[in-house]
Amino acid sequence: MQKESEMDLKNHVRTFPDFPKPGILFYDISTLLKNKEAWKETVNQMANLIRPYQPDVVFGIEARGFLIAAPVAYALGCGFAMVRKREKLPGERLSHTYALEYGEDTLEIQPDAASPGDNVVIVDDLLATGGTLEAAIQLLSRLDVNICGAACIIELIDLNGKKNINSPVDSLISY
Repeated sequence: MQKESEMDLKNHVRTFPDFPKPGILFYDISTLLKNKEAWKETVNQMANLIRPYQPDVVFGIEARGFLIAAPVAYALGCGFAMVRKREKLPGERLSHTYALEYGEDTLEIQPDAASPGDNVVIVDDLLATGGTLEAAIQLLSRLDVNICGAACIIELIDLNGKKNINSPVDSLISY
């Protein structure tokens, strides 16, 4: 929930109808990223959402989740790790394949991305149906970590993504 002193970040998100396919309204955060005040406020607000979880590691989901998770981890003084798409990480990897509306996808992490017992939070730019975020949670659970929660800049509330996620989820903006 936005505090009176906080900037309204919705003013810095633009939309593109029918992208990437007809019927989809795409929420574009590139305008938020390029505005130095809005970007700083986004990082500060995300850090404030996540701080109560006292994370040891903040995981970002490829690709826009990286943009948010890394500076938030820095602001919180904790580690950052990546949840990547198939075959984007070197070395040993743990994989989780999950169903999409139109097929399937695979997420991967390195097995040493976090240590057993670490408090972790997962970050992405947008929560829609929750499939990718829940897949990341399933994957990270194999590390025997404490998945404290997840956070996104944008939540599309009409898609009810939170009901598909087995973890608390916070967002800065709701549509």
